[in-house]
Amino acid sequence: MDGTILVADDDRTIRTVLTQALTRAGCKVHATSSLMTLMRWVDEGKGDLVISDVIMPDGNGLDMLPKIGKARPGLPVIVISAQNTIMTAIQATEADAYDYLPKPFDLPDLMKRASRALDRKAAPAAPAPDQDLDRANEELPMIGRTPAMQALYRLVARVMNTNLPVLITGESGTGKSLIARAIHDLSDRRTLPFVTATGTDLMGADGPADLVGRAKGGSILFDEVGDFDAEAQARVVRMLDALGGSGPRVMATSQTDLEARLDDGFRSDLYYRLSGAQIDVPALRERVDDIPLLANHFLGRAEREGGNLRHFSTEAMSLIRSHPWPGNVRQLENIVRRLVATSPAEEITRAEVEGVTGNAPTAAGPRAALSGDNLSEAVEKHLKRYFDLHGGELPAPGLYQRVLRDVEAPLIEIALDATGGNQAKCADLLGINRNTLRKKITDLDILVTRRRKLM
Repeated sequence: MDGTILVADDDRTIRTVLTQALTRAGCKVHATSSLMTLMRWVDEGKGDLVISDVIMPDGNGLDMLPKIGKARPGLPVIVISAQNTIMTAIQATEADAYDYLPKPFDLPDLMKRASRALDRKAAPAAPAPDQDLDRANEELPMIGRTPAMQALYRLVARVMNTNLPVLITGESGTGKSLIARAIHDLSDRRTLPFVTATGTDLMGADGPADLVGRAKGGSILFDEVGDFDAEAQARVVRMLDALGGSGPRVMATSQTDLEARLDDGFRSDLYYRLSGAQIDVPALRERVDDIPLLANHFLGRAEREGGNLRHFSTEAMSLIRSHPWPGNVRQLENIVRRLVATSPAEEITRAEVEGVTGNAPTAAGPRAALSGDNLSEAVEKHLKRYFDLHGGELPAPGLYQRVLRDVEAPLIEIALDATGGNQAKCADLLGINRNTLRKKITDLDILVTRRRKLM
């Protein structure tokens, strides 16, 4: 890499690590803990790239983006933030940030993005973010620092101001309709109506026309379109054909894989009309690290709505984190509200959590704190209990990979800890290739304390 990079972060460790890494890569670095100093450097014409935190002692880094764009059009800015919500990603995108990374970030990944930013051609600045976005975030529990959620945030930010139809898939309770509402509320159609329609709403001579009329150029969401019968599907197709290139934006949600159902009754022409962009919402058990963030978010919301001040004990949060949550985010919110209302003391205990979750095994998906003399027998007992938790219904598809992931992750984490974070020793201990170990560390989002990630 070649260029001058301006780094703004109030964490001295991050400033030091970034300065050392970027300098070794061939760049000149100016680092500061002050946004005022950063803006002075920008105004003086210094820097080919800015890397900035959001929450700083003297202001908000996102508020600086329009000022940087005005002072230095085309100067790329990479935003890094511990504020791991959808709004941070969207506000960064709206304000024309070159890129956004959540903390803790992967240093090699940041270096690659910085290299690409230095190589890119200058682009004109975008307008400042709409102030209504902060208010919109109040009702959006799309919170998470896991790679799956960060990828979802970026996709929402890319599609929200396009006219592409959007198909949102995921299990019940993951927040599919909430994401559709977010796309509408954060888009340039936010002042227009948002209309939700079921198959029943399409019946009657004026059903489709009534929907279009009520939307008035805003957005129409077909909720659980996979449940629509043949007649309702046909009406949606005819409605979409009549819209042409004008009219409201169209979105749809589905718990089922519609592409897999094309040979089983779901219309292919409707599927292709709805899937201009597809957003797959991960189940809560697939983003375990986000569970504490969500649980505390719901505690705070309950308090703001007049509930009692509560917090979870360490043991209680451990059980919440390990619960399989078959009802996903919706179930978690309901459980937290119930605990806030029924807990007699300020601290919610593990026993209280056990009482409302039914003594579920400490597992996110099939992961468990295994016990017993024989590992295979312990795994078998846990998996039987995991299936029993679903009340006669099958778990979500993809169980094989989830089981492997939940065994691999703790195995690699413990091996890394035992070898002091030395990946060469760890690979030798496990009996796998070092490149294979690196790939698994990345895929499983494992923290390597020796040198890989910054807190």
